[in-house]
Amino acid sequence: MTKFRVVVTDHGFPNLRHEEEILTAMGAELVVSQCKTPAEVIAAAKDAHALLVQWAPVNAEVIAALANCKVIVRYGIGYDNVDIAAAKARGIAVCNVPDYGVHEVAEHAVSLAVALTRQLPQIDARLRGGKWKITPDRPMPSLREMTFATAGFGRIARSAHHMIRGFGSKRIAYDPFVPADIMAMEGVEKVERDDLFTRADILSLHLPLTAETKHFVSASRLTEMKKTAIIVNTARGPLVDTVALAAALTAGAIGGAGLDVFEQEPLPADHPLIKAPCSIITSHVAWYSESSIPRLQHLAGEEVARGLRGEPLKNQVNK
Repeated sequence: MTKFRVVVTDHGFPNLRHEEEILTAMGAELVVSQCKTPAEVIAAAKDAHALLVQWAPVNAEVIAALANCKVIVRYGIGYDNVDIAAAKARGIAVCNVPDYGVHEVAEHAVSLAVALTRQLPQIDARLRGGKWKITPDRPMPSLREMTFATAGFGRIARSAHHMIRGFGSKRIAYDPFVPADIMAMEGVEKVERDDLFTRADILSLHLPLTAETKHFVSASRLTEMKKTAIIVNTARGPLVDTVALAAALTAGAIGGAGLDVFEQEPLPADHPLIKAPCSIITSHVAWYSESSIPRLQHLAGEEVARGLRGEPLKNQVNK
């Protein structure tokens, strides 16, 4: 008889061998489902001692039905689909895996920023359309003359700053939880939120999604930014009012946008961003590399094992 029952509520991985190796070694049974509704999660996991969750909804109703659960681990950085307050009230730890794709997401953010700065999509389309021209259609400053800004100064933001440093950009960041001297050690100037929007030539978002950060880039904030400014979001979709952003791009009120995450995913075919100029949109792939998937699965499995053994957790988000 197994000691623990671990339920994978849903996943999109080729296999679960990393989790199986870690959890079966400690006598746990791994049960795999593909739940899409709270009712399906309850049916699959009500007796589980731990949950591994990708996209399935783990709301207050689900939390209330968990009779034995000690820990819930969400595959990835965000945990919007897990009610962490309800879990805390029941004494259930909720953890994410924030360190599996740090380099990949930073790479994607910087790639979007550089491509938009160099106007690569527009120049590529122009050439394919039969027009040869050795200068861009719009002003194109050098990156070393621009201010690269991040909203947030966590792991991914710091990695992005490290990457962009080679281009010689001025670098600033807004993060109320990180002291100025810590940023200064990385050659980054700490700024307040208002200055972030008015000074940024490139604004890359690296914030968690909370009630306070929803629509961090709003219609009113867009009017405060330079008309040449570029916005990059590889964090959480609702950080940006995407309808307002599409309108600003169409009106030429903002210079460009590179988005990998959206308020609604998949992005609706009729969303105004689809036809917005000076933009690059990608399908939530920033996290991906050939090595990031097994790394994510391995780290998630290890966190579950720690939770079941009663050991200190590495990334609990509801302490």
